[in-house]
Amino acid sequence: MTASIPRPTWITFDCYGTLIQWDEGLLSYVQRLLDSKEGEGLDPDRFINLYDRHEHRLEQTPPHRSFADISRLSMELTLNELGMDYQSQDADGLIQRIGWMPPFPEVPATLKWLKDQGFNLCIVSNTDDDIISGNVAQLGGYIDRVITAQQAQAYKPDHRLFNHAHRQLGVDIDQVLHICASPHLDLAAAKVMGFRCVWIDRGTRRKALPDYTPDAVLSDLAQVPEYIRSMGWTDDQGESHGA
Repeated sequence: MTASIPRPTWITFDCYGTLIQWDEGLLSYVQRLLDSKEGEGLDPDRFINLYDRHEHRLEQTPPHRSFADISRLSMELTLNELGMDYQSQDADGLIQRIGWMPPFPEVPATLKWLKDQGFNLCIVSNTDDDIISGNVAQLGGYIDRVITAQQAQAYKPDHRLFNHAHRQLGVDIDQVLHICASPHLDLAAAKVMGFRCVWIDRGTRRKALPDYTPDAVLSDLAQVPEYIRSMGWTDDQGESHGA
C-alpha cells in the first residue's frame, strides 16, 4: 500500500478504445464499406491505418475543424488514395456509427465501483459533443463531466485540451489520475505534462512509448479496482462485484 501518494479527486478517461469499443466498431464499419465498394481484396487494416494517419494530421493542422468535418475529410482522402470514389454517406455513416459503439463489457461495473468509492469521473475525448453523447448514454449515468475537443478547440496530444479539462474541473494535475488506451495521444501528453496516467493495454496494435513508463499498465478496466486498492485510496478491500 502506498498511501503517501495523494488520492486523486478526479479520475479522467480517454473514451474510444478505453471505455468504448472503438477498434471493433471501426473495423466492422470499414469492412462493410469496402464490401459496398467492391473493395473485398483490400485489407481493412490498411484502410484504417491510412484513415488514422489523415485524421491525426488534420487534428493538428490549423484551422481547427470539428471532429465530424475531420472524419469526412479523412474518409475522402483515404478512399481517393486507394482509388475509390467518395460519397458523403461514406463518412456520415461512420459518424453516426461512432455514437452507437458500445462500452467494453467490464466498463459500467468498474465506473459504478469508482463512484461508490467517492471518485469524480470525467471523460476527456477528441470528439464533438453530439457524437459522444450516444456513447455516454450507455455508461450507466456514472460520468460526471465530459470534456471534448470541440469545447477546448484543440485535439490531443495538444496540451490545450488537458489544460482546459483541468481548468473546468478546478484541479491541478496532481489531483487527477488519467486512464487511457492511446499511447500517441494520451501517454504522449502525460509524458510532457507530468500528470498521473494508467495505460489500458488491451493487446491491440498500439505500442507503448519507448521513452515513457506510465504509473501502471492494466489489461482492461476490470483491473482498476485492485490498482486503486493497492494505492491505498479506498477502504474497500473486498471483491469488485463484477468490476
